[in-house]
Amino acid sequence: MTGASSGIGEATVRALAADGWKVFAVARRADRLAELEKETGAVALPADISEDDDVSRLVSQVTEAGGIDTLVNIAGGARGADTIGSASTGDWEWMYRVNVLGTMKLIKAFLPMLRANGEGTILNLTSTAGLAAYEGGGGYNAAKFAQRALTEALRLEEAEHNVRVIEVAPGLVQTEEFALNRLGDRQAADKVYQGVEKPLTAGDVADVVRYAVSAPHHVNLDQIVIRPVAQASNYKLIRKA
Repeated sequence: MTGASSGIGEATVRALAADGWKVFAVARRADRLAELEKETGAVALPADISEDDDVSRLVSQVTEAGGIDTLVNIAGGARGADTIGSASTGDWEWMYRVNVLGTMKLIKAFLPMLRANGEGTILNLTSTAGLAAYEGGGGYNAAKFAQRALTEALRLEEAEHNVRVIEVAPGLVQTEEFALNRLGDRQAADKVYQGVEKPLTAGDVADVVRYAVSAPHHVNLDQIVIRPVAQASNYKLIRKA
């Protein structure tokens, strides 16, 4: 599983490990993975999924440890909230590299193993930002629309190999880092959730991921959209004083 060092990824590692799964926890921050390994028994594999050498090393390590039947791609993120007219090329490149190319590289690398298993599963965590665009979200929208398209194409291509392809698209999730990493300022990050009663938590999304990959293999939850009740759509979010 990628993106395992914080937020939804970390919560999903904990959820699956608690259910008895052998989890390979992948992220860049080795110190956080080491702590997670101690607490959950997950196998810490520090790596940058956008780097080809790291991906090749991951495949070798996982193969030596017995392989996998399920690949969970959670690594991703947003940077900036600029309009397209004032867009940062660097932010857009980072979002595409992590959300789209990183996902593609992991899938391509592990697909032979998942096909050979006979009942492989791939789950991609996308976002409701990939369902509807919004002002100031152009870069993240573009990356998540692309990741969703990748997921849909993959499902069509791999059905004949009995590889199950699942998409989980969360809406507003309050985590310690997502909004802060995107906006770069704690006060601005806090305003994202201000007045929203019970935004989703990382644990909420992890529970959905756990259920989706644990269902009988012939049951394919193609696309799961999960939002807090207060968020009726990308354009309607109830805030209370």
